[in-house]
Amino acid sequence: MTRAPSELLGLARTIAIEAGELAVRRRREGVQIAATKSTIVDVVTEADREVELLIRSRICDARPGDAILGEEGGLGEDGGAASGTSGLTWVVDPIDGTVNYLYGIPHYAVSIAVVEGEPDPRTWTGLAGCVLNPAIGELFTASRGEGAFLSSGGGAAAPIRIAEPVPLELALINTGFAYNATTRGRQGEVVARLLPLVRDIRRMGTASLDLCMVASGRANAYVERTLSPWDHAAGAIIAREAGAVVKGFADAAPSRDLILAAEPALAAVLELLLLELGMRFELPAN
Repeated sequence: MTRAPSELLGLARTIAIEAGELAVRRRREGVQIAATKSTIVDVVTEADREVELLIRSRICDARPGDAILGEEGGLGEDGGAASGTSGLTWVVDPIDGTVNYLYGIPHYAVSIAVVEGEPDPRTWTGLAGCVLNPAIGELFTASRGEGAFLSSGGGAAAPIRIAEPVPLELALINTGFAYNATTRGRQGEVVARLLPLVRDIRRMGTASLDLCMVASGRANAYVERTLSPWDHAAGAIIAREAGAVVKGFADAAPSRDLILAAEPALAAVLELLLLELGMRFELPAN
């Protein structure tokens, strides 16, 4: 079966649109919390599970040899393709920004990526990514080597690029916080020290869309720790194709330890500053 990134992206786009329509319908009908995960504030809704099952079903029908890594089912569970035989893995977050979704805030996303290699963001190669905010009809897409694009309201896709370089003091920084209370406190201390040194900070609550904001020039940088692979897989591909550096600490790839996305010169300055401000504290075990 083909591994052409553009063809994989076409399938991801089609599935994301259908999944987004289901998410919007369920939001209108009323959201029910199905369970909590890492802490009592880390919730999963019935819609999360239903949307992921739809996505898994469509992928398995179209590409039965591919693996699926999803937030709600794990690798190969609930209809996934086990470890797969093709060398490709679909990395799925059915509703990124679940708390926003729960409260009716129109800033959540269906995030679907296709990667090659082991299902580990430290080693995989991103091939195609699609991030849809179904509440407002914005669809961000990218395939490896083909650039990044944004379409709105079902219209034609237009190319997007990161913002022009700015000095640190004029940078708008997106970030987010962990569900673990101790980690959140440490992150808050770092952000408090960072805030006087930049234009401003935004905490939007949806990692995939934060990365797309960098890709489209709506923010200058995004930094967060404790993300899971499905939180950033698609958004990272889109941000890179739009010209951003997307990295972890030093020479590491993005992972739970850190994801930093920004224009290259700003990324270098911001990483050094974050280290000085104490960002690299030890994280609790998963």
